[in-house]
Amino acid sequence: MKIDIFGYFAAILTTAAFLPQLIKTLKTKKADDVSLTTLIMFIIGVFSWIIYGYKISSMPILIANLITLVLNLLILISKIYFQITEKEDL
Repeated sequence: MKIDIFGYFAAILTTAAFLPQLIKTLKTKKADDVSLTTLIMFIIGVFSWIIYGYKISSMPILIANLITLVLNLLILISKIYFQITEKEDL
């Protein structure tokens, strides 16, 4: 059980790493610098981690990757939305 503390610590740090990108994207209403291919590949990888975490019953892996998935889906949705609205403004 004590080793889970390291898992939760890693989960908090790696998950929180996406907050600055999400905040910047929402503030600037631009996500041109975010690679769509990288984002999609990352989301697929995170989803795979969720399946793995579920199969081995690892709460740190599950919780971290569920939150990371939500944050990255928000970045993806924002990227697509802002690209569409930017084209409409032209």
